[in-house]
Amino acid sequence: MKNPTLLLALAALAAAPLAGAQSPALTASRAPVRAAVAAGLDDPTIVAIFDAANSWDIETSQVALKKSRNKEVRRFASMMVRDHKAVRQLGRDLARKLHVKPTPPGKDFALYIDHVAAMKSLRTTKGKAFDNAYIDHEVSYHQAVIDAVTTQLLPATKNAELKALEEKVAPEFVAHLAAGKEVQKSLVK
Repeated sequence: MKNPTLLLALAALAAAPLAGAQSPALTASRAPVRAAVAAGLDDPTIVAIFDAANSWDIETSQVALKKSRNKEVRRFASMMVRDHKAVRQLGRDLARKLHVKPTPPGKDFALYIDHVAAMKSLRTTKGKAFDNAYIDHEVSYHQAVIDAVTTQLLPATKNAELKALEEKVAPEFVAHLAAGKEVQKSLVK
């Protein structure tokens, strides 16, 4: 379920896969692309991406709560549902306060396509294979969210309150990534 397009997919506007994006040379060569992508984002689109990313993580985690029998996986999935519902609500409340009408991503949005594929895979996988697939997805998903927020969404955000919300919840996403990696280590592959 690891999708190399997920890093830029959250920002929704780039088509090039980012496999190997940890390379400094590759990262530097993509800097102008990222700047151009970020420049094309507006606050209503960022609000919609924020909402969709939280909603999709809630959905995958609800599947884990139904299918997994692993105590650590279930504990992690419960935390994802609880935390992402709370963060999504903060975003929705702010959108209402600011009278922002989110511009939802379409069905051609790369993160939506990845989510549909992840859900299909998670719904058809069972047992330990499911636990591994879910946690592997969560780790890559949270890394992609962190990367996209820091390199694309934050730089493109114009509204100070929206930027403050993104900065406020960023440590939570980092904590989720760390927790996911811990569960990932505990699972027998």
